[in-house]
Amino acid sequence: MPTAAITGASGLLGGNLAARLVEDGHRVVATRRSSTRIDHLADLAIDWRDADRDAPAQLAAAFAGCDVVFHCAAAVTIARDVTAAMTAANVTGTRNVVEACRRAGVARLVHVSSVVAVGLSTDGRPCDETARWNFDELGFVDAYATTKHQAEQVVTAAVGDGLDAVVVNPTYLFGPRDVRPSSGKLIIDVARRRVPGWTPGFNNFVDARDVARGMVAAWQRGVRGERYILGGHDLTYGEVMRAIAAAAGVRPPRLRVPHAIARLVGAWGDVLEKMGKDPIVNSTQIRYAFTDRFRFTSAKAERELGYRFGPLATALEDAVAWFRTHGML
Repeated sequence: MPTAAITGASGLLGGNLAARLVEDGHRVVATRRSSTRIDHLADLAIDWRDADRDAPAQLAAAFAGCDVVFHCAAAVTIARDVTAAMTAANVTGTRNVVEACRRAGVARLVHVSSVVAVGLSTDGRPCDETARWNFDELGFVDAYATTKHQAEQVVTAAVGDGLDAVVVNPTYLFGPRDVRPSSGKLIIDVARRRVPGWTPGFNNFVDARDVARGMVAAWQRGVRGERYILGGHDLTYGEVMRAIAAAAGVRPPRLRVPHAIARLVGAWGDVLEKMGKDPIVNSTQIRYAFTDRFRFTSAKAERELGYRFGPLATALEDAVAWFRTHGML
């Protein structure tokens, strides 16, 4: 029975990956810190091992005897400026995982990157894995995109030094087991009718369970050193909010947010960020909300991994049901 290790198993993607691996009959090891919340995964047979992403020796001990490591752990922020903490979590943390895989003799690393490490469309066509990273040139750079791009470069360099690794680049995830919540906060806010309006920007949305299946396929069939976009549906935020409202049985936001007003709110967020405070949004987030450049294709993963994605409505309905069952909605 193959043994798979997961960093970041307590998160939305890591939790659904653990469920997928257990269902497939694999033994699952997961790293955790003392503060990690794991009660929402109590139904899964997971061998939890204490290891900090800042400690390669601890990680190597946790990975001992594992056939594959799925590196899902990452820090997420809307902040524009890269901080030492973000670099430590996403870049140095990835370097430590790479080193630990080498020490433990792990056969393959599946590194969970993001489409923010790929690139943005410049001609209206969906981006594939060959798209050049251009967030900085187009004014969409922030701390998360920058550090995820840098983390993927760490893995690419390690492959050049002999590491067997595959990179997956998921898009915007929805699904159950989102205990924090992460992307599920949009579901909760729309369901509680806290969202004042919708914006016309595009993103690519996918069921986290489809991505988990794609990750297992990347482990088993992915080509060493390759990256695979694991996405789903290119939709506007307005379309997604209407789909969320339908899944939750509430009225969707009806107002289209005026761009001029949104830009003022984003500018004020920039001021708050410079003052050391955490804004709800900033100017970069406003650009995301109104851009049509976030378009991606999973054709390569479909062709090489057999990747498939289902209706987004299923992910939203199951996420709503999970949030309600767990008292979050």
